[in-house]
Amino acid sequence: MKRNVKKFGVILLTSLLALSIAACSTSGSDQTQEGTTADGKTTEGAKLTNLSYWVSMHSAAAAQMKTYAEMGMYKELEKITGVKVDFEHPPSDAAQAKEQFNLMMVSEKLPDVIETSWIGYPGGPEKAIQDNKIIKLNDYIDQYAPNLKKLLTDHPDWKKQVTTDDGNMYMFPFFRGGDKVRVFYGPAVRKDWLDKLGLTVPTTIDEWHEVLTAFKDKDPNGNGKADEIPLYITLDDVALDAPFLGAWGINYGFYQDGGKVKFGPTQPEYKEFLTTMNKWYQEGLIDKDFAAPNSKLFDAKMTGNQLGAALVYNGGGIGKYANLMKDKDPNFNLVAAEYPVLKKGDKQMWGQKDFATNGIGAAISTSNKNPIETVKWLDYAYGEQGDLLFNYGKEGEAYSMVNGVPTFLPEVLNPPSGVSLQQSFAKHNRSTWSAPFVLSENFQMQYLALDNQKDALSIWSHPTGERKMPLVTPTNDESSQFASIMTDINTYKDEMFLKFIMGAEPLDNFDKYVKKIETMGIEDALKIQQAALERFNKR
Repeated sequence: MKRNVKKFGVILLTSLLALSIAACSTSGSDQTQEGTTADGKTTEGAKLTNLSYWVSMHSAAAAQMKTYAEMGMYKELEKITGVKVDFEHPPSDAAQAKEQFNLMMVSEKLPDVIETSWIGYPGGPEKAIQDNKIIKLNDYIDQYAPNLKKLLTDHPDWKKQVTTDDGNMYMFPFFRGGDKVRVFYGPAVRKDWLDKLGLTVPTTIDEWHEVLTAFKDKDPNGNGKADEIPLYITLDDVALDAPFLGAWGINYGFYQDGGKVKFGPTQPEYKEFLTTMNKWYQEGLIDKDFAAPNSKLFDAKMTGNQLGAALVYNGGGIGKYANLMKDKDPNFNLVAAEYPVLKKGDKQMWGQKDFATNGIGAAISTSNKNPIETVKWLDYAYGEQGDLLFNYGKEGEAYSMVNGVPTFLPEVLNPPSGVSLQQSFAKHNRSTWSAPFVLSENFQMQYLALDNQKDALSIWSHPTGERKMPLVTPTNDESSQFASIMTDINTYKDEMFLKFIMGAEPLDNFDKYVKKIETMGIEDALKIQQAALERFNKR
């Protein structure tokens, strides 16, 4: 939620903070800061001039720069604070990045700042603190981070989401400031193909079957070839808030129903979903390559006029392909579709909607010799000037103030053909993915420049999300048991997901599949999740 830029006291505080950081950080300054390392030793005379910062690099940035240090906002932040950041980026491949993270976390020397999804750390963020990898931030935030402290005071529900069950703060979080920035992904369909075939945007599973069949059989791309791919849906898509699967009221993992935790892939409804997907696959309605997703191949199919429907992001999908296709095919029209239900009038319970935070944030490692100054540096993002810098970039280079509202420059909002809007923004800021700051709704409404994107925001916002689990974490004692159980179960359920849909495993064996998951310890995992949910509700 965009905070009021007219609050003089906050502006003054932020201005003083910026001067303080610059004075304490700039090379040649006589001012020093007394800090405390993780082992309790005082660091007298420490000046923050350099930071090592580990963070995965988004593809929109990687397409045009080697490091985030080349991004407009970070170049400007260095000028403001005097702090030079040496970014360490893992490989873009998710598996390789995870492997590098794991190797890094067992080393003796860690980067000063580590930005990742700490909810995914084995045992959760509290375990990372107790493993002596990152520092507890409660006192630091209370004393040296006035901007974040005020934000958490004003939004206690946000604070609940970024605090461990033990009451500890552990990161400078990424926050989505309002509902308009929390919905950004969902089903999309080629409206120009629908119009050509005299069809409407589908809303139920049966209507989707009718539309996909028409896409396959009636040559909507008009090239005289049977090369249309009706639907592109992957395991990753299904795992992200259950598109299509949600029509049966469940998801691909743990969910809550009336306060009771359940596991979607063992429910009877899951078999019904698999039966439907198997039928669609056998009929040629699902991309034959769905088991081996490839983003470049997906781009080629979409821009090659082959895909009829897919799960896409609003900016990195609807907006991206509209821009890429505006000269190539002026009729191209990718629009959002409702998350499907089984029957007309059914409640949409499942759809993508982030919490205020997604668990991603910047933690300070125990190797950091200047934690106090690092806290001040990170806190800058949550002040008024930092809010502008992180959401938009450098004034005059990326945006200007129009009637008191930060507004992107025309050359940023209208990149040349072949360059997506997300890539255009990535030259200046990280607002189209995540970083430790508060994402502004004003930014979002400029990012969603097209009517199709604004419509998508409305359409994809309809599901209630009432069964979604909050970002719970196990205790230290529960962690290793839960990880051991779920590592094996997740591997098995993913393998069987593909086998059931592709027909390699008969659906008659579904009960055997459920029994095997039960023997692997799912009941113990459910108990752990139930306890974690109850602890979260008591935070």
